Amino acid sequence: MDNLTVRPVEKKRDLRRFVRFNWELYKDCPYAVPDLLEDALDTFNPRKNPAFRFCEAQCFLAERDGKIVGRVAAIVNRRANERWQTKNVRFGWIDFIDDLTVSKALLDTVAQWGKERGMTTIVGPLGFTDLDPEGMLTDGYDQLSTMNSIYNYPYYPEHLRRLGYVKETGWVERKVFCPKTPEHEGNFRKYKKVADMVARRYGFRLRKFKNKKEIRREGYIEKVLGLVNRSYAELYGYSELDEAQMETYANEYLMFLDKRYLGVVETADGKVIGMGICITSLSRAIQKAKAKLLPFGWWHLVKALWLNKHPKILDMLLVGVDPEYQNKGANAMIFADIIQSAIDDGYEWGETHHQLEDNVPSQAQWKNMDCIIHKRRCAFKKELA
Repeated sequence: MDNLTVRPVEKKRDLRRFVRFNWELYKDCPYAVPDLLEDALDTFNPRKNPAFRFCEAQCFLAERDGKIVGRVAAIVNRRANERWQTKNVRFGWIDFIDDLTVSKALLDTVAQWGKERGMTTIVGPLGFTDLDPEGMLTDGYDQLSTMNSIYNYPYYPEHLRRLGYVKETGWVERKVFCPKTPEHEGNFRKYKKVADMVARRYGFRLRKFKNKKEIRREGYIEKVLGLVNRSYAELYGYSELDEAQMETYANEYLMFLDKRYLGVVETADGKVIGMGICITSLSRAIQKAKAKLLPFGWWHLVKALWLNKHPKILDMLLVGVDPEYQNKGANAMIFADIIQSAIDDGYEWGETHHQLEDNVPSQAQWKNMDCIIHKRRCAFKKELA
């Protein structure tokens, strides 16, 4: 008789075990970048994550003979459900051993929790918001993951299909290589020419910053994340960021930000209409730190960020253009700036954030670059009986 149990996480000790199960499951996998302990604990702390003001969530652990064999978070985002006229319960932060009884028990628990709150569909993996990890990996298992994205073993999507889940939407990720061939060097020069042309024609300007204090002092956190709200508004499942969330994400990412890789495009009267935010890849550093900052894990991140020990990979966290200006070349100004800085600093490629595969304008912007799609992921759904 199987003595598998699924129980809610109610104590701090269990929440820590919930977070660290991801590390334990993937510690021998060279491609996985586990959850950073301190960040994940804050994500599930209602006093530190403002998304709890419009979300309800519950974490669960699956155990067998006292050993953790799976985990999952159940989330109801009331703001997103209202915006998209849905009754979805989300599952996120899901991990399990290769045992169908475990994955079924976890997902059934989320489904029941959602039904008790009036939900009619279960979807995921999704987080509280779009800036949390989302999308189950379905291709690219031999590619290094990025910070704040999901890596999972190939058996995960197979389990979901066997349990009756179907694809809801899909994302792709790209490696964008720094120009090396004459053809791609030529394309890069074209980007620079287009950037110069739109600056003259429309009066656009690329705003760069002296330091992080300037970014905060002049209100660019709110301006950039306000642009995220405008440029992402119609994308799958998006729920608008409010001021409290903006401040939380600013505190999380500013510590890693290199000001050279924040480029903001403005109109002549100072309206922010485009932005690109990149950081050096911290994937290997987080692996070396065993996904903990304390007591000494922070040193690996310091070396990657500030001691000229950075890898050859640049993570392109966010790239966005105001929908009103998407056909006026603002993205060329962003890419011309990022690519030149990457070349100067010796990076070999940039890795894009995941992008919806049916977002035609977003997909088209890479057509003249030396790039490949190297990862695919999707969200699954199932109607609740």
